[in-house]
Amino acid sequence: MEQSLIPSEKYSRLLALLRQSGGAVLAFSGGVDSSFLLKAMKVSGIKVLAVTAISETMPKRDRENCTALVREIGADHLVIKTDELANESFVRNTSDRCFFCKDELFRRLKDIAGKRGFLLVFDGSNADDSEDYRPGRRAASLHGVRSPLAECGLSKKEIRDLSRELGLTTWDRPSSPCLSSRIPYGRRITAEALCRIEKAEEFIRSLGVNEVRVRDHGDSARIEVAEEDMPKLLSPSTRRSITGQLKSLGYHFVSLDLEGFRSGSMNRVLEGHDSGTPAPDISGAGADGY
Repeated sequence: MEQSLIPSEKYSRLLALLRQSGGAVLAFSGGVDSSFLLKAMKVSGIKVLAVTAISETMPKRDRENCTALVREIGADHLVIKTDELANESFVRNTSDRCFFCKDELFRRLKDIAGKRGFLLVFDGSNADDSEDYRPGRRAASLHGVRSPLAECGLSKKEIRDLSRELGLTTWDRPSSPCLSSRIPYGRRITAEALCRIEKAEEFIRSLGVNEVRVRDHGDSARIEVAEEDMPKLLSPSTRRSITGQLKSLGYHFVSLDLEGFRSGSMNRVLEGHDSGTPAPDISGAGADGY
């Protein structure tokens, strides 16, 4: 079935590229892209080691998903611990924060690849990623990390379609970027903030919301959900429940963003600012655009 997938030309090109590579270590987050790439690597018959880096910036539910997905796909899996919060360059949260995270990750993966006999390291970046601000791509280039999905021109939509054809449970999974992406540039990243963001989002998901971001502006929480999910949060009893729960986590003010969820919203503040410098902390705009 795999050979007849649509778009067959890009999928065939991907399988050919993977077979030519002979094998690789894969940065595996358990998201749509890296799960599809892992499956394609297995289909191609090459040697692969999926490596998942866990830290305070990664939601617990994502860690659990990674283990289940690797088991589902049937690949070798290694879990490593990274410590972004020990890196002052990351913690001070400038606009190139993601570079420092990916720099550590890819350096670790290159070391693992060398010790395990692999020549290459792959990540799951796709062809659409060049359209958003992603300083982590600079780290990938620095460490020679390849992105087979992007190289073959595969878009997110095509990857979702192919994933569904391949029977992957991730085909319609919402994106789940690191928790630090909810904190505005220029505001220091702390373990406490990451923890309360995760708990706040988990609570809102428990109300039947599939995709949510709780943007952390210090004493204020700004909730983004899809427009169709807004009515689920607006009944008097639900509003009181959300407000009570988020205030118990340390927020003094709780708001619902009337524009709704939109990927990239937190990068608006970057317009007119240089990379590597703190952007102003504006209520309603902020961190990495996810």
